[in-house]
Amino acid sequence: VQLVESGGGLVQAGGSLRLSCTASGSTFSSYAMGWFRQAPRKEREFVSAISWNGGATYYTASLKGRFAISRDNAKNTVYLLMNSLKPEDTAVYYCAAKVNPTDYSRLYYNQDYDYWGQGTQVTVSS
Repeated sequence: VQLVESGGGLVQAGGSLRLSCTASGSTFSSYAMGWFRQAPRKEREFVSAISWNGGATYYTASLKGRFAISRDNAKNTVYLLMNSLKPEDTAVYYCAAKVNPTDYSRLYYNQDYDYWGQGTQVTVSS
């Protein structure tokens, strides 16, 4: 499985970006998908996740309300819409896939994912 992120870039504070992550293969609809981010000199942190059919979504508490995750299984793509961006949102954003998850409480933990994208840089200027 290959995951390819896109949509990152430079944006001013208060602006918006929509990240996309497209997966190869035909079993995308069986994956839970997550977004993580890693800022310079910081550990990778959970941002958001979504169940295989989009029926359940998960967010780190501090981002809920500004970020929204969604997916289109027909396009093998998961999205992360980021609004009201702040300089502290600057990071490399990674998408990840968890194959056939059985415990959705584990989606907050990066070690539980099976596949990762290469990341896309998001830079928010003040």
